[in-house]
Amino acid sequence: MSKPFMFEKPVGMRDTLPAYYQTKNKVRERMEKEIDCWGYLPIETPALEYYDTVGTASAILDQQLFKLLDQEGNTLVLRPDMTAPIARVAASSLKDQAFPLRLSYHSPLFRAQQREGGRPAEFEQMGVELVGDGTASADGEVIALMAAALKKAGLQDFQIAIGHIGYVNALLLDVVGSEERANTLRRYLYEKNYVGFKQHVKSLPLSSIDEKRLLSLLKLRGGQEKLKDAEELVQNGEAAKALNDLHQLWDVLEGYGVSEHIKLDLNLVMHMSYYTGVVFEGYGSKLGFPLSSGGRYDELLQNFNRPAQATGFGIRLDLLVEALGDTEELPEQTCILFSKERRKEAIEEAGQLRESGKRVVLQDLQGVENVDELSEAFAEVYYFIGKKQGGASNE
Repeated sequence: MSKPFMFEKPVGMRDTLPAYYQTKNKVRERMEKEIDCWGYLPIETPALEYYDTVGTASAILDQQLFKLLDQEGNTLVLRPDMTAPIARVAASSLKDQAFPLRLSYHSPLFRAQQREGGRPAEFEQMGVELVGDGTASADGEVIALMAAALKKAGLQDFQIAIGHIGYVNALLLDVVGSEERANTLRRYLYEKNYVGFKQHVKSLPLSSIDEKRLLSLLKLRGGQEKLKDAEELVQNGEAAKALNDLHQLWDVLEGYGVSEHIKLDLNLVMHMSYYTGVVFEGYGSKLGFPLSSGGRYDELLQNFNRPAQATGFGIRLDLLVEALGDTEELPEQTCILFSKERRKEAIEEAGQLRESGKRVVLQDLQGVENVDELSEAFAEVYYFIGKKQGGASNE
């Protein structure tokens, strides 16, 4: 009788089988090499962090955090994102290093999901954080690096949507006048529920001019020309600063030669509440949802008593592999089958073949139930069986 849950996994968890692992690993290695070339230094942080510091600073919804208690009764969380942990490190272990810091990471993240959600609760993310630089050059660098990393991974057909949280906030507050009412509209934008946004706008007690201004926000998607349209919707100082940021950023991205992959999306709102400026999302043509995202977060580090402007991005490895669409073939392997009287000889042969770069499985014949079935799994098979008669036979 089998135990309950013997073959089940906790909600949102999944196994990574060999073929998928090979694909993911190859993609990761290509991107790590590119990120390294841009001068970003890799960092690792612990899987467990204190809830009262990194947990609350991460801006992940509380119900999505995996929580547990340590022996002293402190609440811990499984790391839900990497930006907050890196902010902690920048303000502590790296506090004596001058800004700007260029840091990279490859880490599993954990976010609890509803049973019916169907989304992974554990996933790998690669990314960078550029800490201590508030310029448009820094924003452009991380976006251009994200584009370069996606290309190195093998993704050619992708688009990066760029917005500015300052512009969205300026327009919403200018029209509806309060954070509470603006938050309701932001939620529709974050969920990309544009039908719901329109219906909600039409239900508000607004003048026809203000209603049109809010509905026109949804049309601010496209090329650089959309910045001119955006200027006409709101003229306050915050909006002007945001649009100036985007004008400068566009110039930087043209310098990097990546503007063909860029589109403006001025109704882009992110789920992380710590974003303060330019925000962006990357899309592959085979996916209807973002596989990468990032933006500027100039206020997060003050939570760790080292105020600094910062920007960065994260790429979801699982979604990138899905967007690429192809799973790598398992690498070719050689098998050496041996009987016990020729074990030493087989071990020596395996060592020489491995030195030459081959992947070699060394298998005792007594441990095999079906030799023919086993042999079919390998590109070549060497037999060291019985008494030596002038060397190994090969198939």
